[in-house]
Amino acid sequence: MASNKAVTLLPDAGPLITLAYADALDLLLKPGWTVALVDMVLHEVTRNETPTSARIAAWTRANSIPVLETTIYRRYKKAGTASPVRKANLGELAIQEAMSEFGLAADQTGVFLFEDHKIARASFLLPDICRKVSTRAFLVFLEEQGLIDSASEVERRAILAGRQFSQIRFPP
Repeated sequence: MASNKAVTLLPDAGPLITLAYADALDLLLKPGWTVALVDMVLHEVTRNETPTSARIAAWTRANSIPVLETTIYRRYKKAGTASPVRKANLGELAIQEAMSEFGLAADQTGVFLFEDHKIARASFLLPDICRKVSTRAFLVFLEEQGLIDSASEVERRAILAGRQFSQIRFPP
């Protein structure tokens, strides 16, 4: 991986929710990379009151997490209630848009943190400079780097708090 200053971590909704359940959102900051949220993903995880929505919004504000603007979200907002708008997978599409911008700039590596099996498939395309990593693989990485004591403990806390999340480990 490139130097810490050249890596931006973009979590999807699933990892944000899982880490919020585990009261472990700060783990996203552990590698020392830039953390950013894509506007559509932030909207997805905060638009309705859920067990984690306020926690994610407060963490984002408290840590001054930058929010990347996307055409996907602008179109979503513009459509509003005037006409039906496709809602499925908009967060993932917005992340793909942001990652494509990273690929065009070629001056930073984007790490897409996800929890959805369909994203692990090759059909979710990212530029060569970008990577996709599951929540569990990220936690194992943090453990292997000595940044946390136990990936399993974070998983256990999320599950005990009520989170049922994917068993995927990507990359294997």
